[in-house]
Amino acid sequence: MIDLRIDKKQLERTVERAKERNIIIPTFAQMKNPDLIPDSVKEELKKIGLWDITSRNLFRITWKNDPVAQGGGYGGVNFVELPSSFTGVDARIIALVGKWFPTGAHKVGATFGCLVPPLITGQFDPTYHQAVWPSTGNYCRGGAYDAALLACESIAILPEGMSRERFEWLEKVAGEVIATPGSESNVKEIYDKVWELRGERDNIFVFNQFDEFGNYLWHYDITGHAMEEVLQQVMGPNDEYRGVCLTTGSAGTLGCGDYMKQLFPGSKVVAGEALQCPTLMENGYGAHRIEGIGDKHVPWIHNMRNTDMIMAIDDNAVVNLARLFNEPEGHKYLVDKDVPQDLVNQLDLLGFSSIANTIMAIKMAKYYEMDESDVILTVWTDSMELYESRLKEMHEESGEYTEMDAGRTHAQYLEGLTPNYLTDLTFEDQKRVHNLKYFTWIEQQGKTYEEIQSQWYDKDYWTNFQKQIPEIDELINEFNGKVGLI
Repeated sequence: MIDLRIDKKQLERTVERAKERNIIIPTFAQMKNPDLIPDSVKEELKKIGLWDITSRNLFRITWKNDPVAQGGGYGGVNFVELPSSFTGVDARIIALVGKWFPTGAHKVGATFGCLVPPLITGQFDPTYHQAVWPSTGNYCRGGAYDAALLACESIAILPEGMSRERFEWLEKVAGEVIATPGSESNVKEIYDKVWELRGERDNIFVFNQFDEFGNYLWHYDITGHAMEEVLQQVMGPNDEYRGVCLTTGSAGTLGCGDYMKQLFPGSKVVAGEALQCPTLMENGYGAHRIEGIGDKHVPWIHNMRNTDMIMAIDDNAVVNLARLFNEPEGHKYLVDKDVPQDLVNQLDLLGFSSIANTIMAIKMAKYYEMDESDVILTVWTDSMELYESRLKEMHEESGEYTEMDAGRTHAQYLEGLTPNYLTDLTFEDQKRVHNLKYFTWIEQQGKTYEEIQSQWYDKDYWTNFQKQIPEIDELINEFNGKVGLI
């Protein structure tokens, strides 16, 4: 269970800070349904940019923002359905779009789910504590952003090999930025830095995305409900929802799979990773270029009993498709292949992990031989806006992107995708991967043997977290009442 015990003295200071900084906190219910947001807040948002550092943008932590950079209100869930001329399969592949969150990535939701419960209970004191966000990229961006909106000091920790856009933005928002050795696959080095900080400072409060159940819970409830709404909107009487495909990363987004399985018990949850670092698939290791999916361990918040398939994605496919989707010759080639111009114009909505998620959905459709009545969901977590320096690097390394390059990339990595490098998990496979948690979390990070057993054997373990959502909303409302701005 998420600890929701009240620290009265620290909560008093937190309430005073919120009064001083004009902070109102949205509930989970409001993030699912912005119709519940006060009209006064909506009026303020008309004058505010999507990325502005202002507390009212907490109310833009939703899948339902108008897709504009300035002054937008709310509509339906932002999503794109991919035509078969693009995917090469008959199945209906639908992606929720993360670009229209503040910071351009859905991680601001995950970090909200982690930071707000200790804040509204007084366990996190913004007048004393520093929020530490260990991450391989977007999570520490989202954490630093939410911390700034909630008047909290933050420390962002991420590998030095991540894209320059991340560092340049963080330097303006986070109180402190720490670069650790390595790149996407070097998660342990981040953990090591956290332990070092714990030994040096008394006032840090660590929000580790890989074990924070607020991350899981936000996606279970907010992303899960968004997916349900999309299906209600697009599915016909003969359609069948078949499952969701997501790269693992912190495994937070996979929480939506638990929600969807409760609605559709026969649906699949497919977890992806880089072929160059096949931790779940082969207990393997390595390095890769799919920014946004840190690996070489199994996240504590990954519910392996609800994971039906593991799929490995070649990072060569991802980086080559990034060029196809963003270079003029790539656009021209896709239009010549009858991909609608409207979709081609939107392909910059896919960042690296979004491309990987899309590849997964196509491979899933091919593996299960799906037809036009089958529906697959995935998430475009962020956009190419956060990877423009990578495109520049590829241009410098490989030169101009030609029509021949576009044809080769399309034939090999899109049209030529085959359902390889995947494992349809048996019960024993699920347990094998779950048991890998032991080496990171019990031996290194201080979790208990009893809890790892409970994750596997206790049927109520995961649902007990899910049942806390109404209590968290009640505490948010009580906090806002104390602050007195509504």
